[in-house]
Amino acid sequence: MKIVLLESLGVPEEVLKECAAPLAAAGHSFTAYPKDTDPAVQIERAKDADVIMIANMPLSGQVIEACTNLKFIDVAFTGVDHVDLNAARAKGVKVSNAAGYSTQAVAELTVCMMLSLLRNVPQVEARCRAGQTKDGLVGCELGGKTVGIVGAGAIGMRVAELCRAFGCKVLAYKRHVTGNEPEGVEYVSLDELLQRSDIVSLHCPLNDESRGLINAESIAKMKKGAYLINAARGPVVDSQALADALNEGRLAGAGIDVFEAEPPLETSHPLLNSKNTIVTPHVAFASAESMEARAKIVFDNITAWMDGNQKNVIL
Repeated sequence: MKIVLLESLGVPEEVLKECAAPLAAAGHSFTAYPKDTDPAVQIERAKDADVIMIANMPLSGQVIEACTNLKFIDVAFTGVDHVDLNAARAKGVKVSNAAGYSTQAVAELTVCMMLSLLRNVPQVEARCRAGQTKDGLVGCELGGKTVGIVGAGAIGMRVAELCRAFGCKVLAYKRHVTGNEPEGVEYVSLDELLQRSDIVSLHCPLNDESRGLINAESIAKMKKGAYLINAARGPVVDSQALADALNEGRLAGAGIDVFEAEPPLETSHPLLNSKNTIVTPHVAFASAESMEARAKIVFDNITAWMDGNQKNVIL
């Protein structure tokens, strides 16, 4: 089979070669290309591929339909909203993701943002570099705060564990509560979570229900002076509504790792210009450890699919 990787997996070349070696030994071809979001380039590179591997680069229906031999899309990412699943389904193409590779990485950056916001780290660092003092910028502790987790999957629950270790009370919202959830977390409605939480942290997938979930109406339900963290997907949040709430002082701060589009962003983006906002260019998932784990997962996905035992099934 012909296997084509259309963007970097973010691992050293020797790790990539090690992961791909079993496929070559079994007589399959593997070719890796640098990232190019132009559909015409993607089609040229993958037109006769049996397997396409991508990370978070968009893969459109146009590309999927043009690749006549395509049988399997291997997504080196947890979310798959950047893949045209309808086109894949119509073509009978199987899809797997890399669930679980970045749970610790995302959870750690989420807590990092909470601590940085509460302790005014960006502001006091600037003061220190300018030869000034902390006067007027003494922050608050994370311990004792109520943290609301929206999206109680693996990442959300790891954030919950870390927050509990700091001494936080943890609320969580998910669509279906089974009764078998971990102890130590109180499951409530979204409205109650917004009303009670000092910090709201988003870890839900992007779908029709979550798109625009945090908008002017839902922000109005949050505590005055609360904080929002988004390490989920950019379109879950109405950026302008959030920026307005931050600039007007209704919310105390925000930590944003994801936006409506992948960085680089236009410098006029509202959340790049709002008060007390820590922004990062979609890096929560990316650590040396998570990138290597991801590479191993996606190559294992291919082997499992070839053996008729597809893993991490999306389609």
